[in-house]
Amino acid sequence: MVAKSIGNQSNYLPGTLKKMQLLQRKTNPTLINQLIEAGIDPIMARLWTSRGVSSAEELVLETKYLIPPSELKGCTEAAQYLLQSIQAHKNLLIVADYDCDGATACAVGLLGLRQLGQPFHISVDFLVPNRFTMGYGLTPEVVDMAAKRSPKPDILITVDNGIASIAGVAHAKAMGMEVLVTDHHLPADETPDTPYIVNPNQRGCQFPSKALAGVGVMFYVLLTLRKLMREAGIFTSDSQPKIEDLLDFVALGTVADVASLDRNNRILVTAGLKRMRAQRMHPGIAALFSIADRKPENANTFDLGFGLGPRLNAAGRLADMTLGIRCLIASTNTEALTLAAELDRMNRDRRHIEAEMKETALDSMADIQVENQHGLTLFDASWHQGVIGILASRLKEKYHRPVVIFAPAEETMPDGTAILKGSGRSINGFHLRDALDVISKKFPDMILKFGGHAAAAGLSISHAMLEPFSIAFETVAREILDEDTLNRKLLHDGELPATMIAPALAEVISTQVWGQGFPEPIFTGKFKVLKQSILKNKHLKLELQALEESTSINKTASVFAGIWFHHNEFIAPETSLAYRLQVDNYLSYPRVQLLIEAQATEI
Repeated sequence: MVAKSIGNQSNYLPGTLKKMQLLQRKTNPTLINQLIEAGIDPIMARLWTSRGVSSAEELVLETKYLIPPSELKGCTEAAQYLLQSIQAHKNLLIVADYDCDGATACAVGLLGLRQLGQPFHISVDFLVPNRFTMGYGLTPEVVDMAAKRSPKPDILITVDNGIASIAGVAHAKAMGMEVLVTDHHLPADETPDTPYIVNPNQRGCQFPSKALAGVGVMFYVLLTLRKLMREAGIFTSDSQPKIEDLLDFVALGTVADVASLDRNNRILVTAGLKRMRAQRMHPGIAALFSIADRKPENANTFDLGFGLGPRLNAAGRLADMTLGIRCLIASTNTEALTLAAELDRMNRDRRHIEAEMKETALDSMADIQVENQHGLTLFDASWHQGVIGILASRLKEKYHRPVVIFAPAEETMPDGTAILKGSGRSINGFHLRDALDVISKKFPDMILKFGGHAAAAGLSISHAMLEPFSIAFETVAREILDEDTLNRKLLHDGELPATMIAPALAEVISTQVWGQGFPEPIFTGKFKVLKQSILKNKHLKLELQALEESTSINKTASVFAGIWFHHNEFIAPETSLAYRLQVDNYLSYPRVQLLIEAQATEI
């Protein structure tokens, strides 16, 4: 069923929200000229300045320019505590999260602490809660499970979770275990009662990069711990463990978590990609590349976000992330490939479940006029709670509305009332976690628990609150979102001369770090359509020629191959298109291909 939000109900065909506004990114001519004078290619100078780069120095993405760990609140204190604990031979247990960021953060923490603690022969292990039976984060149930481990841990280290684990931290202390929280999610008004919290988003933290992912936070803690161990004479600069070897994990977790790629994150991701391209990655990462049929020597953020990340995430969505972490920390190629193959099978199962859920969702939405809605709330008793986040993301992209998807939870209320697990995804201009906070304060009994950030959040409600929550969510969305925000916008980088539409520029673009907050370039141009055909009944294949060339006397004008995925309608013989550049190695010969994003007639 669809939880009815307020708004008029009438027949509506899903997928008809095609209105799009094409807007050119703003540039700064003065800064462009400064970059050109510093030796930057004019096209790239235009791209950099429109993405906030103000100097050539910002384009130097070497690890020595990372923001110092000393600026991360709590990092030094946490590292000092870890050093004392290692010297005292305390038993450490990492409590991981069940997504790609949590898995890579666990791998970084596990391998890093084992290397740094090797002179003291300490015990470092990990635990991943089952998301379906134990909920999110360090819950009291997870603490009870941890306490049964042998040897019993003295210290629990959360990665990519913990900032909301008030009850779990209290329970751990009652059980005689200390908790060190490493997280990056936004804190609530109350934070856990532990002196050891490392989170760039905690109150009072002046760390300039609020976009640091959970895996990045753990990496920073290890860098600080290693520094303290050098100062204590445990290691020298020559004998210290090479924590930098873990940057392939940091890159994967950062990209897969859709963390905003500010300069600090681009430095981390660039370093990780360099290791992958040089074949100096861990066996688990190499196995994921292999099973995803992608080439690590050409690794880019697209490979991490859409090739490796989903396969690793599949374990957490359908079971628990133990399998994924075991793949990441595998010590041999054979073991890693075996585990990666199982992750790939699970990902195929996940795609099948997702396709069925999406079909059900679209059928259910047939009587909703989405254009009259500001937010969408959906529920179906058959949906899998491990896949609702993906479904929310798909529908958010399709309808350009904040979406919350609910599925039945395995646990119930003390009185037997059914609980629903929800996952939400949002658009620019609607901070999802803050919206849930507004609802929880206005209706204290509505949301059982929630957490997240601007673009994504999770929550739990009782089944009885489905309809009231739907109304409250739509009400908040109407208060925050105006019509302009609800109109889909595509930011582009202007026109390219036909002579610049070439493999050389596409190659340069493909080697850069693009992603959330630092998007891949989209160009516009006017083209003559020479040929067009429909592939597999859903993709438009094109042969294009720039109009500026087709109207000239140039007899050697270039013909460009184009593809418009998930668009199965022919376009006008002459049209304006927005596109991305891609290198297509056709018959081992590099040629440029245009990946079409939009048509000017959609404005």
